[in-house]
Parts: sequence; structure tokens; C-alpha cells
Amino acid sequence: MERLIKPYITLKEVEAELREIFESGIFTKGRYVEMFKEGIKEYTGARYAFLTTSATTALWISLKAVGVKTGDEVIVSDFSFPATANVVEDIGATPVFADVDLETFNMMPAELEKKINKKTKAVIFVDALGNPSGILKIKKICKKNNIVLIEDAACAFGSSIGGRKCGNIADITCFSFHPRKVLTTGEGGAITTNSRGLAKFFEVKLNHGAVTQDSKFDFIDYGYNFRLSEIQAALGVKQIKKIDAIVKDRQAIKEEYRKCLEPHGFKTQRHDKNVVHNTQSVVFKTPENINRDDLIEHLEKNGIEATIGTYCLSGTTYYKGKYNQVLGNASFLERTTLTLPCFEGVNLEDILKAIYAFKKNVPL
Repeated sequence: MERLIKPYITLKEVEAELREIFESGIFTKGRYVEMFKEGIKEYTGARYAFLTTSATTALWISLKAVGVKTGDEVIVSDFSFPATANVVEDIGATPVFADVDLETFNMMPAELEKKINKKTKAVIFVDALGNPSGILKIKKICKKNNIVLIEDAACAFGSSIGGRKCGNIADITCFSFHPRKVLTTGEGGAITTNSRGLAKFFEVKLNHGAVTQDSKFDFIDYGYNFRLSEIQAALGVKQIKKIDAIVKDRQAIKEEYRKCLEPHGFKTQRHDKNVVHNTQSVVFKTPENINRDDLIEHLEKNGIEATIGTYCLSGTTYYKGKYNQVLGNASFLERTTLTLPCFEGVNLEDILKAIYAFKKNVPL
């Protein structure tokens, strides 16, 4: 099976680090955790970085950090993985869905402005499939309305806009290191911010509410354990050093796809000219005369893993049933987008051959 993605890390690369961890007996809160946090800060340019178990826990505690509570509203991009809205729902607030641009797949500024009201406590902008296009306009709107901007950059580590890396743009940024990300620690996530006040909150809350003052250890608040282990952090340390090379490799693969598929009516996700897109996923809108789901089934029968772009959140059974407001562009993208394999050494020839055969409705 030609997988969607394969990790850009091997056992050989981390053998020495794993041996050191096992010999030391320090599996948590050790030097690799600190090295990984420092690496994230150095790469993104953010003042503060914190590691978490996932982007989901990162988003959840970020909502807590800015005081989102029952009765508040949080405006979220409608084209995303459900975790983006789930954290809002879980905390007792109301997710308000904003439709997305059909080209960039990201929240449209005009849609955001229509949704803002007195109950709006925060905005979660999603870098759809790693693409931060449009976030600067969203940031201006949030600043004008004194609303906190949280960037769901689960897919966007390695991306930038206007020379600024994702992680150093919004009030809070949340990353994922899931196996399908360009940088993976198996599972895991991170939070970055430039706010000292928010950093103090995360320092305490992510450490069970504990602090060390005057050489004494005390619990000054209640808190949580969303820690990343030393083993996971060691994987991150190795990959962050080569993240730009990984991004360039994936961009080159996407360009090969684009040159071959656009003449056949497939349209790729667009990003702004001042954006460096990490190409978290190679995603195309399928031509009108192609049934996307049938194409995915055809590819899988030929040993090629493929999937949808992502989800229209307002159209999922839960959110549609509760709020009954399915947004048009996000729904269209869920029905028509296709994610194709992208990793070093991917067999483009076989994948393209399978797609061409399906389009011509002839057997391979």
C-alpha cells in the first residue's frame, strides 16, 4: 500500500538518543523536552513554547487560558478536523462556524465580520492543510474588535506568511505532531505565544498547578498532565533540524502532481504569494465529472492510500443536528477534495497512472 505519508525519521537517527534516555532512566521532564521546546521557539521566533499531548489538548487549554466559558461564542473555520470545534463544545461555549474560501480553504474575513457579536470571546483560524493564507487579515479584524486569535496550526509547522513563521503570528498557536504531520512525535502537540501573561498560565496549568518558589515546591492552582515524553521529544529534536528540507521535498512533489493533474481538471489548493506552504497534504479539488469517493475507492483497490481533504464541521451529524447550519463552501470542499500520497520516494508514476485510468474509465 502506497501510504499518504511516511515519517521523516528513522530508528537509526535516534538510536543514540534513545539509548541515553533508557540509561538515564529519565523518561519525562528531561533535557530532550527542554531541547525540543527551545527548538520550537528558535524555529518559529515565538517567545514561549510549551509541549502537550496533542493539538486537541493544546487548543482546549488555550481556550481556558483566555477565559472562554459557558455562554461565550468562539468563531471557528468550518473546514477542519472536528477537534477544532470539539474543544469549544466541550468547554461549554458555542462554536460559530465561518465559511471558507474555495481556493485557499481558509476562513474568509467577510464571513468572520458577519459572525462577530458581543458574545464572541475568541476566533480559531485554521491553517487548512498547513496553509496560513489570509491569517493576517483575520488578525487585523480580531485586533480591531479586541478578540483573541487562536491559530489552529495543527498542520502548519514549517509554514510562514510574509516572512513570519506560523507560531509567531496569532495570540496563541497550537501545533500537532500526529503521524500524518511533516514533523511527528507519534502523538503530541505544542503551544506558542508571545504573551508573558499567557505563558505564566501555561507554566502552571501544564504542571499540575505547581510552582517552585524560594526552593519550595507548591501547588498554587489546579492543573493538568498533558506532557510529552522524553522519547517523543527526542524524535522532535531530530526532525526540527531538517524541517525546511522536508518542506522543500514536499513542495517539489506537489508541483509534479500539479503539472500532471491540472490539465485533467484537478485544481490544487491555492496559497498567497507571500506564503511558504509546508505542503502538509497534497490536496486537489476533483473535476466535476469525477465522483471523488469512487476515485478514492479505485485508488485503494490499486494499493494507493487516498482520502478526503478534511471535514465540513457544520455538516457533521453532531453539529448539524445541534445547530442546523451547514455552510456551502466547506460542504462543497468536503465532497470534492482529494488527498494524495506525499513523502520522500513516493511512486508518482503509479499513482498518476491509476488516476488517469479512472478518469478514462478503463482498467489498468
